[in-house]
Amino acid sequence: MKTLKVILIAFCSGALGALLIDQLSPQPSKNTPREEQLSYSQPSNPVSHVTYNSSIPNENFVEASEKSTGSVVFIQTLSEVEYRTGGWMDWFFEPRSSQRVGSGSGVVFSNDGYIVTNNHVIMDADEITVIAGKRSFEAELVGRDPSTDLAVIKINSNELPAIEKGNSENVKVGEWVLAVGNPFNLTSTVTAGIVSAKGRNINILRDKFPIESFIQTDAAINPGNSGGALVNSEGELIGINTAILSRTGSYAGYGFAIPVNIVKKVFNDLVKYGEVQKAFTGADFIDVDSELASRIGVSDLDGVLVTEVKSGSAADKAGLKKRDVIRKINGQQIKSKANLEELIASSYPGDKLSVLAERDGEMINKELVLTNREGTTSIIIRNIYYAEELDASFESVSKVERDLLGINSGVKVIDYKNNGFFAGLGIPKGFIITQINNKEINKPEELAKILENIRGRFDVIGMDERGRKVYFPFRR
Repeated sequence: MKTLKVILIAFCSGALGALLIDQLSPQPSKNTPREEQLSYSQPSNPVSHVTYNSSIPNENFVEASEKSTGSVVFIQTLSEVEYRTGGWMDWFFEPRSSQRVGSGSGVVFSNDGYIVTNNHVIMDADEITVIAGKRSFEAELVGRDPSTDLAVIKINSNELPAIEKGNSENVKVGEWVLAVGNPFNLTSTVTAGIVSAKGRNINILRDKFPIESFIQTDAAINPGNSGGALVNSEGELIGINTAILSRTGSYAGYGFAIPVNIVKKVFNDLVKYGEVQKAFTGADFIDVDSELASRIGVSDLDGVLVTEVKSGSAADKAGLKKRDVIRKINGQQIKSKANLEELIASSYPGDKLSVLAERDGEMINKELVLTNREGTTSIIIRNIYYAEELDASFESVSKVERDLLGINSGVKVIDYKNNGFFAGLGIPKGFIITQINNKEINKPEELAKILENIRGRFDVIGMDERGRKVYFPFRR
């Protein structure tokens, strides 16, 4: 009986406590789901917060995804890599080799099978396979441009839809974008974010004439997204995803894409000419910051400072001088070096630019006629010479590159087969041969003839891709 009384008192106490808590606690709104109420633990203005979330264009994300994912493909590459010791044992033993598999993304650019991707995705690939859904296609390399990290490949099919292209000049900081690609081999992945900056130069391209004016986005971009599409809320291509800024190698909030206007020009040139028709000014520029502005006596931090004008170049003929500050080109305000490089990258040799520059406190107008890598305004068709006996390909070094390196002549190594004579020398691709046995080399045909007939000990001298002078001793 005593136990029953204790249980009854405890029950009544619990019920009374629960009733009091229920009466004293704040009640959720009948029109607000419990989950939303919890998300506003300390809201300063709940109404404006709800309005902000409702402005996200979810419907456009769906439409943009549906329009673009069918035009983004998965790319797999296979490369054969040889390992050499670099010593005397290479003369007696065959080099070891292994196969390396790579992957990335690509964007279908035209309905006849042309696809744009990053140069670093297909670089040194012996086999390129394009996978779209459950279909796979063998692809061939059409051309590549290391200065923009772009490449064009082609499949023999017109089944894949070409992506709709936008205009990167119209892209605004803060607008919503989607990154479409195949990160970590997860095909047809779409992530959303905004454009967080334009005209970014992150010094990632290892080329003698790099062009960097990236669109920066916080849409998640990871390994495997390279070569994929950055599209706007209409599903139009505005850039090719290329790089991330991360200490871990994975997404950390910063991704970078090549503007589509640059991509269009590179694509058209590679398909039509086999080489990008690069335009050169013959001048070097740097950004104007507060310290530099104070030194040169200008107040406006927009524009770029001319630091060097090469004799006989387009800039020299236009009358530009060292310490000039370029303010506008064709009426467009120049805010940074990246901004200027993007404008030049979309131009052709022979194009005339109206330049507004500041010199000693006065504004001057100049007309600049852009030139090609040989210093002329004509179209250049790439001429690669194949030496059958050497099983290797070479080309002459352009005037612009010779001036940059300070050399009078040279022949560049383009490619070679792994089992050919030239491959056995161990000279890397991209190397510029300037001399053999102290004799200057001017043409690929001259180089091939010397190497085909040379006997005994011989020396090869040239420049590597970093511009360093290198010496190779050989014996045949």
